[in-house]
Amino acid sequence: MNWESEISEFKNYLRLEKGLSDNSIHAYVTDLFKLVQFLRDRGYTFGPDAVTLSHLREMIDWVSSRGISPRTQARIISGIKSFYKFLLIEEKVEKDPTALLEAPKVGRKLPEILSVEEIDTIINAVDTKKPEGQRNKAILETLYSCGLRVSELIDLKISNLFFESGFIKIEGKGSKERLVPISNKAIKEINLYLSEYRRTLKIEAPHEDILFLNRRGKKLSRVMIFTIIKNITRKLNLDKNISPHTFRHSFATHLIDGGANLRAVQEMLGHESIITTEIYTHLDKEYLKNTIVQYHPRT
Repeated sequence: MNWESEISEFKNYLRLEKGLSDNSIHAYVTDLFKLVQFLRDRGYTFGPDAVTLSHLREMIDWVSSRGISPRTQARIISGIKSFYKFLLIEEKVEKDPTALLEAPKVGRKLPEILSVEEIDTIINAVDTKKPEGQRNKAILETLYSCGLRVSELIDLKISNLFFESGFIKIEGKGSKERLVPISNKAIKEINLYLSEYRRTLKIEAPHEDILFLNRRGKKLSRVMIFTIIKNITRKLNLDKNISPHTFRHSFATHLIDGGANLRAVQEMLGHESIITTEIYTHLDKEYLKNTIVQYHPRT
């Protein structure tokens, strides 16, 4: 059994049967090749079918000794487990060597959150005098209004905007579609962008239906969205690590703090499991502090 051919088959499985994005597939394959390289560096020339639990534990000990975080270790183990699950399904191995492989305990890290006032400050700081300014303002309003992943934002299509109904259609992870409500503010900023900036562009094929475009008439990259946000927040000297995902986290937290149903928020975010959504039910630190001060007998 050959590593390269089996990993190639695994990639097809992830793409066609699991419906994963190219970014997710790349992460799985990169982690698998860490295992392959580790085995080859130690003179092991066998294929995936000869790997044992002992080999895998040896590899994880090596990864840990290099100072790689428990979260990254857990991700690597998850990728290897998925690979052997695939080999079992395809009946290419008889036993799963990862069955007893334990991942390190990973604490749940609460995401960085912006207040409503900070969101307003950032959006109002966009320089709309610049040609792309209205586009950037529409991007930020859409991120916060709809709680989108950055990949969903850059893939958003004009044909999936249903402003009369107050919804947009999102093509999320695994090509799963969902309808997400959109605010009147975001609709207003998108319409201004469409009329003031986008119509002036010479649009390249096949980007005619993509909503947010760069000055060359092509789809924006993920990196460009990060850059837009970093440039604005750097100017404001905000003491927070702010990314496109921060707007998604803030969207979810503000909804739940306002009393929104957890299932509804799960649906809007496109989470497969409600456990993922529950991270946003954390209580505000200031609220906790005030509760202690008010009610604890020894404060």
